[in-house]
Amino acid sequence: MSAALAVTAMAETFPAFRPARGKTPLGPIPVRGPGRPLALGRNARVRLRAAMRALLDLDGLDGVVDAVRLAVLVLASRTPSESGVVEIRTSELARWLGLSMSYVASVVVPALRRSGVVSVETAPGEYGQADGLRCRVLPLWAAQDVTGHPLNLAKKEYATLLRLLEAVMGPGWTHRDGSVTPAGLIGTRTGRGAATDRLALLLLVLEARETGRARLCGGAVDTKRGRAAATVARLLGCSVSAGERVLERLEERELVLRVRLKTGSGLASRARLMVPAVAAAHGRTVGDDVQEDRAQALEPELSDPDVAAGPCEARETETEPQVSGLPVTDVADVTEPDVAAALHTDHPHLGTPVVSPQLSCGFSGEGRWGEGHRPERACVREDQGADGGSTAAGIGSPVAQDGPLRGEKPKESPADEDDGQRAAGAGAGGQPRALGWEKAQQQWRVALPADLGLRVALGPVTGLWEQLSGWQQDQVEAAAKAELARLAGLVMRPESVPQILADRLTDRLAETGGEALVDQPFPWLIRRGLVQRPACSDPRCDDGTRLDTRSECPSCATAIADRRALRARVRAAVTAEQGQRPVSRAAYEERLREHSALETDRARARHARAAVEVERRRAAVAERRQREQEAEQARLSAPCVDCGLADAAGLCPRCSWTRRTEVLVAEAVDLAVAARSVLDDPEEVAGLSEACGARVRELVTEGCRRQVGDGVDEVIAAFTSVQVAERVRDVEQADALRRLAAGPEAEAEAAAVLAAELRRSPRQLEAARAAGEAARHRAAEYLLRHRLGQLRVLRARAEAGRPLRRVS
Repeated sequence: MSAALAVTAMAETFPAFRPARGKTPLGPIPVRGPGRPLALGRNARVRLRAAMRALLDLDGLDGVVDAVRLAVLVLASRTPSESGVVEIRTSELARWLGLSMSYVASVVVPALRRSGVVSVETAPGEYGQADGLRCRVLPLWAAQDVTGHPLNLAKKEYATLLRLLEAVMGPGWTHRDGSVTPAGLIGTRTGRGAATDRLALLLLVLEARETGRARLCGGAVDTKRGRAAATVARLLGCSVSAGERVLERLEERELVLRVRLKTGSGLASRARLMVPAVAAAHGRTVGDDVQEDRAQALEPELSDPDVAAGPCEARETETEPQVSGLPVTDVADVTEPDVAAALHTDHPHLGTPVVSPQLSCGFSGEGRWGEGHRPERACVREDQGADGGSTAAGIGSPVAQDGPLRGEKPKESPADEDDGQRAAGAGAGGQPRALGWEKAQQQWRVALPADLGLRVALGPVTGLWEQLSGWQQDQVEAAAKAELARLAGLVMRPESVPQILADRLTDRLAETGGEALVDQPFPWLIRRGLVQRPACSDPRCDDGTRLDTRSECPSCATAIADRRALRARVRAAVTAEQGQRPVSRAAYEERLREHSALETDRARARHARAAVEVERRRAAVAERRQREQEAEQARLSAPCVDCGLADAAGLCPRCSWTRRTEVLVAEAVDLAVAARSVLDDPEEVAGLSEACGARVRELVTEGCRRQVGDGVDEVIAAFTSVQVAERVRDVEQADALRRLAAGPEAEAEAAAVLAAELRRSPRQLEAARAAGEAARHRAAEYLLRHRLGQLRVLRARAEAGRPLRRVS
């Protein structure tokens, strides 16, 4: 095959294939269309992942449900780069989240508004619900034009993010032209836990590489749950058990794949978490990648990485931050911390010189350049210091100068340049960082948290903070944040809360005797240092001191004064009883014990009376509810008062609609009489009412017959008559208003308003006419209400049997 045909074939097979810049293509180049949404490049994946993590880590989203967090991401993806305002209906947002519209309107939207992350303006719907939403993700909009900020996204990045969310969780749409946009990977997942599953799949897609393999978290994990479940839990910020349930649901829908591979020791202890859709988008097959990993794991020449000192070839190291904050090396031979290592390789007493420099990496069994040195012991040079120095210098073999042994950190590594990787903590005494695999525990963070409030609050216990592990520091940081948030609601000046907590820790250290006497820093901080100890019922009391004023607690002072007064009264009573004899301490203490026992009996009696009162109230409430239920049941089982139908709640639907029709007919008759009569002659009013009633009933009957026909069921006819009567009533009301608006009273009101408006603004003729017409309509409405009142008075007098007289 010629070169031109070969290039053409590659271009047809791989649309992204292009010749090198500056060179003439050897064949036709196909037009490049939009790429697959899940086929993200490394830069785009890292960029979007950083933006998503920055949004999810906002303070306003702490403790909220996953539906609210996912709603923030959905609104961020739909944000226009020009205005930043997202206009969306509540029903559409509910479809994106996989939840009901009522849940989104009653839970998600209020939570978004309370969080302070999203500004929400609602447009009420037909029933007053929040139908239309105008939202703006405030941190996303504030980060625009801020160089280096993870939320400073370009217009093309917004488009990429929206296409990614549509591919992952899009609900699917049917367009007006008949075309159908299918739902995303998990777009059909709705109901309970749908938002959590969608959020987990989105984060896993952003973590997955071109092979579909998602990066697993480092450090020690629960061996019963597995590293994959721990990874999902850390991504979502939930417990490992909850992460395992989410992972199982995703596996049931075949959206993720967990693979267990065998290591050199024969144990299936190597975990893989795959996203098949990502691999398929990049033209890869998950099965082939798994087979390669299995073949590589069972390679007979080299043992498991836990045994060997390192790989023969330098593998590409990706220093992107892992979920747990540790660097990750994406190599196929990385095992989990609990993988059992094979026995050390046996090697001869004298090695054969090895010429190939590719294998001179310090592996067990490698030749020692023909010098006949005995093999070093396995622990040699493993105690190398963080600064690169070794305490075992001089006892290693010459080959030790060329490459690291097992578990040793190389002198120079690209991973050491990954944004410092907490360089301050490592330089202050932290342990050396593992480079080849994430088997070590999480590195200690010697420095205090970056938050200024936490640094002030934890300043007195800096020495104890340095003794904590990474997990313990996270727990103490979370406990300190919770305590600061609780204290902020108790004091008048929230800005003084960090100093209040710092003073508490200082007092606790003074009680203990200093940091040197604290043998267990983590339990001391969690159970003693950060815990408030109120000495009275006042929530602002801490060991007899007010938190807000740092003065003596008045409630405690009052309690102390009461106790002192009690002791004085007891001593005076004992002195009065003993007369001139000195008061004995035994008699005084005996009287105090009697008084304490008496108070205890009184308190017990009060509690017993309170318990009896509570039980009496509960019994009364239960009895009242029972009576209400019986009355409701009796009402529901009562027959219809008109037709006698059983279990009709007093009135069946047909009779109810019949009564409603009569009420509407009477209203229409009143409107017609009020508009056509001056209401000064009772006999004229009675005759006109009878004529209008006959006409209205004829209209209702004719309209019902036209709508449903003859011989229809009585229930349907009664329901239809209600609809027809409502329309007739509305027509009569409009006719009455039109008649009264043309009358002299309304005309005079309109002319007066027109003249007044023209006097105020002579040039605003159209506005004056509009004001006059509005005044005419208001006058007609007033006249109609007044005439209806007069008509009711005439009818009431006639029904009461009183002599009819004219009503002015």
